[in-house]
Amino acid sequence: MRSRFRLSKIENITFHTINTLFLLFISFITLYPFWNTIAVSFNDAMDTMRGGITFLPRKFSLFNYQVIFQTGAIPRAFLVSVARTLINLVTNVFFTAMLAFALSRREFVLRKPFTFIIILSMYINAGLIPTYFLIRSLGMVNTFWVYVIPGIVNAFNFVVMRTYMGSIPESIIESARIDGYGDFYIFVRIILPLCLPVLATIGLFVAVGSWNAWFDTMIYNSGRVNLHTLQYKLMEYLQSSQAQGRGAQDAGAMGLAAQAGAMSTMVTPMSIRAAITVVAAMPILFVYPFMQRYFVVGLNVGGVKE
Repeated sequence: MRSRFRLSKIENITFHTINTLFLLFISFITLYPFWNTIAVSFNDAMDTMRGGITFLPRKFSLFNYQVIFQTGAIPRAFLVSVARTLINLVTNVFFTAMLAFALSRREFVLRKPFTFIIILSMYINAGLIPTYFLIRSLGMVNTFWVYVIPGIVNAFNFVVMRTYMGSIPESIIESARIDGYGDFYIFVRIILPLCLPVLATIGLFVAVGSWNAWFDTMIYNSGRVNLHTLQYKLMEYLQSSQAQGRGAQDAGAMGLAAQAGAMSTMVTPMSIRAAITVVAAMPILFVYPFMQRYFVVGLNVGGVKE
């Protein structure tokens, strides 16, 4: 009996040790690329070209960030991105939840055809050119509303919310109806509080997608500088730094020492890419820890229906 207990104890210790080492290894290979990106962003640009940057900057420098923030374009683009993210967060979550609530009610006779049409839009897309003509015909080109109205309802988010709302006991809604409350009151005062985990999950999806979007700015609002988002402006800086890097290489190859020396004070594509990554990721990294608990619960409950 003692030998069996001792063997079981040794097996448990061995399992936990191997499991801990494996998880530490996974955590390391997951976090190291981003930590290395931070180190590169704070390292001198020309020194970065030598390679060998691992955990800490070899020559600490803030010049990469000074290049990004040296003009007023970045703060303005930051405000546009914040406004876009907040408005998309509120409108998308609210209207998608409202649609999901309506189509989750069994008394709504057209809920199956409408649900099929919405889910079908996840698999069939008209393409970029018809979408552009549609946006232009609606008068949303070179306007802020092109960031909000086209994505006001998302099919995937609708499916997650509808599945979650289907798990809410029908007796709660029936009790509210007996008390004389209408559908909108039930939706706002009963359904939304009960759906807080899935709302936080969808909200995180919407916030990250809106914050990282830049392609729609290039397609619809590239001519309006005051409507450029942060991601689009950082993409422009990245392309500019890559062009400067190619120019510096050409100057060095041609033996133009003076021009090459002048360009050596500029940022390199590697350094500016690292700084851009850090600037773009920091707001999401600060928000995610506060929503992680709801995010996990929303995924577990919203993705499975009993």
